[in-house]
Amino acid sequence: MSSVGRGVMAIPGVRAAGRFVADWVDLQWSLLLGQLRDVAPLARGRLLDVGCGEKPYESLFAPFVAQYVGVEHEATFTATEASSRRRKPDVLYDGLRLPFEDEAFDTLLSIQVLEHTPKPADLLAEMARVVKKGGLLILSAPFSFRLHEEPHDYYRYTPHGLRAMCKTAGFEVTEIRPQGGLWSVLAHKINTFLAFRVGALEGVTQAMGKLGHEDARPTTPRFWVLPLVAPVMGCASAAARVMDRAVPDATEALGYLVLARRAL
Repeated sequence: MSSVGRGVMAIPGVRAAGRFVADWVDLQWSLLLGQLRDVAPLARGRLLDVGCGEKPYESLFAPFVAQYVGVEHEATFTATEASSRRRKPDVLYDGLRLPFEDEAFDTLLSIQVLEHTPKPADLLAEMARVVKKGGLLILSAPFSFRLHEEPHDYYRYTPHGLRAMCKTAGFEVTEIRPQGGLWSVLAHKINTFLAFRVGALEGVTQAMGKLGHEDARPTTPRFWVLPLVAPVMGCASAAARVMDRAVPDATEALGYLVLARRAL
């Protein structure tokens, strides 16, 4: 991240306030986080977070599980901004076979990982192997989202594709929840363009603790454009939340959250 970004975020209170606002404007993050808060009480026993990064969801699930274990693909993780942060995965692996015994976990969590996996069906099969029969899978994958963590960004997923892949791996899908709709997709793309292409705020965003899945972005922020773009971004996010309820479109979403059980 840039020295400017680090300096601004070091001002007392600025980092927390900036992160709060950024999380609200970031529709993909806020919608995902809301869904995870809702389903976290379903988790039980030992939980494995596959592709955990810096384990941003641990605080949501820890009250409901006996143990929270995070595993990461070593080569991919070491190339991201998250590798320089305080929180680390518990286990690193080679991206082929998860280093755990069969049926070692009661709950599996995998958030925005499948798109970064060259062989997603193989990863799902590995997840099915290490979860107990009847165990819970909580999985999120993008449908309409920008390129990120390049060049390791391979796929986007429809709900039908996710259901078929889970079934092939040995999971029975119980529910698929869309993350936003048409208006959230449009607003998120506009806001991403304004934040990263106009405002060059990648470095500041990483200094807030976001974008850990990306490589380090030493950009110099254009703070002078914020009085122009910030109101537009805020209005876009607010309007999208209203319009997705008032004029829903079931054919569009930022991504999907899947709840599934390993077949008995």
